[in-house]
Amino acid sequence: MGLTRKERVFTALLGAAAVSGLTTLILFLVEATNVLLPADTKFGIVFDAGSSHTSLFVYQWLANKENDTGVVSQALACQVKGPGISSYASDPAQAGESLQGCLEEALALIPKAKHQQTPMFLGATAGMRLLSQKNSSQAEDVFAAVNRVLSRSPVDFWGAELLAGQDEGALGWVTINYVLGLLVKYSFSGEWIRPLEGTLVGALDMGGASTQITFVPGGPILDKTTQATFRLYGTEHSVYTHSYLCFGRDQMLNRLLAGLVQSSPGLLVRHPCYHSGYRGTLALAPLYGSPCVQAAALRDLGQNLTVEGTGNPGACVAAIRGLFNFSSCDGRGDCAFDRVYQPPVRGQFYAFSNFYHTFHFLNLTSRPSLATANATVWEFCQRPWKLVEASSPGQDRWLRDYCASGLYVLTLLLEGYRFSQETWGGIEFRKQAGGTDIGWTLGYMLNLTSLIPAEAPAQWRAQSYGVWVAGVVFLVLTLTAILGATAVQLWRRD
Repeated sequence: MGLTRKERVFTALLGAAAVSGLTTLILFLVEATNVLLPADTKFGIVFDAGSSHTSLFVYQWLANKENDTGVVSQALACQVKGPGISSYASDPAQAGESLQGCLEEALALIPKAKHQQTPMFLGATAGMRLLSQKNSSQAEDVFAAVNRVLSRSPVDFWGAELLAGQDEGALGWVTINYVLGLLVKYSFSGEWIRPLEGTLVGALDMGGASTQITFVPGGPILDKTTQATFRLYGTEHSVYTHSYLCFGRDQMLNRLLAGLVQSSPGLLVRHPCYHSGYRGTLALAPLYGSPCVQAAALRDLGQNLTVEGTGNPGACVAAIRGLFNFSSCDGRGDCAFDRVYQPPVRGQFYAFSNFYHTFHFLNLTSRPSLATANATVWEFCQRPWKLVEASSPGQDRWLRDYCASGLYVLTLLLEGYRFSQETWGGIEFRKQAGGTDIGWTLGYMLNLTSLIPAEAPAQWRAQSYGVWVAGVVFLVLTLTAILGATAVQLWRRD
């Protein structure tokens, strides 16, 4: 006996449902491909505890890496209120408390779920180096106070420590070359590529207490104590670097004034680097509070000093030259000053921190010729104090010192580091590059990411859009066939 019409319809619908369901299964499983989900974002916090102030930077990078080094970008920059932590030697607890404001700002930026896995580091530079020389016990108390405050935060605190001058210079070099895309950059083809090493630029850094020079020389580095080597993005780099303690802007100004005090018979000092018409009074004792300044002989440090400006740039340069020992390098082509080995400078350089701040005030950051830079600084030094005050309102704190700072920058670069008329044009004075502040902190974070294990990107099964649409269509047909078969079965029972 043959099938009835209802049974034939029921059988056809069941067959259609089976075929359609099998097709749907094949489309979703066989045609699926592995896709990589976006890599997780990691964060890092670095405090730059300088001699005159402290700054906090937050960096971020993807958890997967390019040749073992994270591709890092700056997410936040915050300047801590108050002076550098070395200024709290007599009240160490305040050194730690001063960091709270910027730390809270960083924690608000980083998702709470990321706090425990976010590394944080504080590096102290020349200000704390000087305090360690002067009073190691006070320096230890300051570090202990900073450690107590930062270790209470919910992030992964790696510690507060003294950063060596060589590291400060080398990591600043890493920062500049990274933000300029000279270590690694993203190509139009969607790949990370490493440019030729010959394009790397040098770094000139000047803080309040020290100054650093770092570059890739044209030949071998003969004094290995001045060589820094590190591996980034699968490539090893070796640079010449040297840090000069006591040659930062603030310590230079103190040493300069102390030298003039020593050569003055009384408590009135005529300062050639201060503008004519300037007159000020200052306490004598703080001038000799730094290891950079030799103790005054036969002086009552409780007295006050009167300083008058004479506005004489020629005499100012002569006094600045007295801070250097140039004669120790006479006749040597691989020596800077104070018997310090240095290969001849080559290539392009970026000058930042106080190099930039000084020349920015003097309107000399647009790559001026050497003649223009000299003429501008000398002309500024010869302006009367009243005219300088009137043309620069709100600059009271550093206004009297820009003449000395400008002439010092020229002396250090030309006679110290031995830039010439030909190589001067290769110096750019910058505060930022690629939207990122220039300094050692980003270089440190790049180096740090090579220590943090990479995470393999998560995978997921996915279909192309066309296959997905076909799968949905066959799924709907399968459901329709099943519902139809169910309806026929109910109809047969009736």
